[in-house]
Amino acid sequence: MTLRYIASVSFGKDSLAMLLLLLEKEMPLDEVIFYNSEMEFQAIYDIRDRMRPVLEQRGIRFTEVKPDAPFLYYMLEKPINSRKNGFHHGYGWCGGPCRWGTKLKMNALDSLALDAEKHYVGIAADELDRLEKLKAPKCSPLAEEGITEADCLEYCYQRGFFWEENDVRLYDILDRVSCWCCKNKNRKELKAIYQYLPHYWSRLKELQAQIPMPMKPYSRMGVPYGNVFDLEKVFEREIREESSVPLSKRRAA
Repeated sequence: MTLRYIASVSFGKDSLAMLLLLLEKEMPLDEVIFYNSEMEFQAIYDIRDRMRPVLEQRGIRFTEVKPDAPFLYYMLEKPINSRKNGFHHGYGWCGGPCRWGTKLKMNALDSLALDAEKHYVGIAADELDRLEKLKAPKCSPLAEEGITEADCLEYCYQRGFFWEENDVRLYDILDRVSCWCCKNKNRKELKAIYQYLPHYWSRLKELQAQIPMPMKPYSRMGVPYGNVFDLEKVFEREIREESSVPLSKRRAA
């Protein structure tokens, strides 16, 4: 029986650092698996396309897998009959307690690595909760080398990978470069998307127009504003107020 060594790579900072580490240390690697939700930032696809020739040159197979139906079908169209919400179409926003997209991803990746001797995953040394849940054949080369999340980003930057879009490095404004429509994005990240990545913000508004539930549960003085359209008004007002503050005071703050 031929032993198989597989790496799940999303081409975010941690999994890319892991892949680069595997290649640099010439560790056994037969196949790289990438799950394409079709809702990733373009920078993710750019790095994927940059790495594919590298893998091909080394004789490492690259496998791209997608959900069995488009992401937007699950999000907006799939017929669902639940005890809590009755009959409706689509799961809506993915994130929080309703991580249906993550479940699709993990099922797809795990099904391709059932016969792996080792299944490398990009979990950093300081992600202790995730590391505790690892079970063979899954393993973390990053943890074995003591590489933290911050180390991963610096490791990739040193090798010329910057996740740039619209003249912005995504990791300068986002905590995680996960799907651009992820409900788990925090307020700071959403404001940054509105401010620096208007293309994605427009797409978020298109989704919100089709999803009754607000993207976030935010409220202020009892007034909800988690709907993307309301968030835009709040962010616009905040940015206008910030711009009226003299530069010297902004620096002091």
